[in-house]
Amino acid sequence: MNTNSKKYIRRWGAGMLAAGILLGGTGILNADITEAAPATVQAKSKSSSVVLKVNGKSTALTGLLQEGKVWVPVTFLRDALGMPLSYDKAGKTYTIGTGAAQTKLVLSEYGIAIKVNNYYINEYDVKQQNNRLYVPSQLINDYLGYKVDWNAAAGQLNLTKRTQNAITIKTVSYVKDHKDAPVRLDYPQVSGLASAEAEKAINDTIKQTVLKFAAESEDVISKRQKDEQPYEFEGGYVVTYNQDGVLSLVTNQYEYTGGAHGMTYRNAFTFSLKDGKRLLLGDLFGANPNYKKQLNSKLTTELKAHGGYLGGFTGLNTEKYFYLKDGKAVLFFQLYEYTVYAAGFPEFDFSFKELLPDGSSPFTALK
Repeated sequence: MNTNSKKYIRRWGAGMLAAGILLGGTGILNADITEAAPATVQAKSKSSSVVLKVNGKSTALTGLLQEGKVWVPVTFLRDALGMPLSYDKAGKTYTIGTGAAQTKLVLSEYGIAIKVNNYYINEYDVKQQNNRLYVPSQLINDYLGYKVDWNAAAGQLNLTKRTQNAITIKTVSYVKDHKDAPVRLDYPQVSGLASAEAEKAINDTIKQTVLKFAAESEDVISKRQKDEQPYEFEGGYVVTYNQDGVLSLVTNQYEYTGGAHGMTYRNAFTFSLKDGKRLLLGDLFGANPNYKKQLNSKLTTELKAHGGYLGGFTGLNTEKYFYLKDGKAVLFFQLYEYTVYAAGFPEFDFSFKELLPDGSSPFTALK
């Protein structure tokens, strides 16, 4: 996930896309085509049709296989998966779904940005083809609560609802409308846990981290000179794993106080819902006494091969900068920590299987 989104979004304004061209289908989401779609979204290449299934049953809508990826029409999320879908004309934004998985597609002449809970998802693109808007199937798999299985031989994509922890995740916002220095920080708070103590521990850990950034932002704002350009402070989060009695999520806090670009700070939290403990890598992969050696070896190799590597990596100095996704742990480093700013947050995937003995689970000790 790179850090150019805010600078990218800030340029938007003129020549916004007409809403109706992108959804197709019927109803109020259709409109006459009044402007051309952005070149970055219109790009076409050879594609083939994909059968879209839900729980093994074929649906009327079809996807696209293009550029080695399966793309799913936004209307499929509404019509086949039952996700609410709306369009805000003033903000040129489509909103899909509800709760902690609610996703927004923000349109402009420069392209389409994806964000979940004010958190920009930059590793995935959005495609417009044949007057329809498509999202990659991996976005649905990673963030929208469905498991996606691709059968390349049959040209079929099957989606099944994930069995997630029986908890509620609510977005809370810290908002201060300072003149020329707005602050909006969205963060999650959970409820419905069996243990009130665990629930409080999780919520306090997240809240304290966000409010620490808020306090630092307020201090910076108090020292701002009236003739300085406007400042901006934003934050969001995304849930990456909510199964097996474990909750994993990532938060970003962004600040712009002048200069060529702003600065983004990332935190990740993985909790045991049983006792509210914030889990470290050793809590999950300690069954392998060499897990840290394996991580450091692979990270050393991949960081050196990573574009923009500045040097200096000698091994992990914290076990907090990771989050979980389906079957894997994703480790990351902060901006400028070992790479140039333009490289964004370097991320490296490690499957559970490569870090643990055969047949073992990272969650065994948490039961």
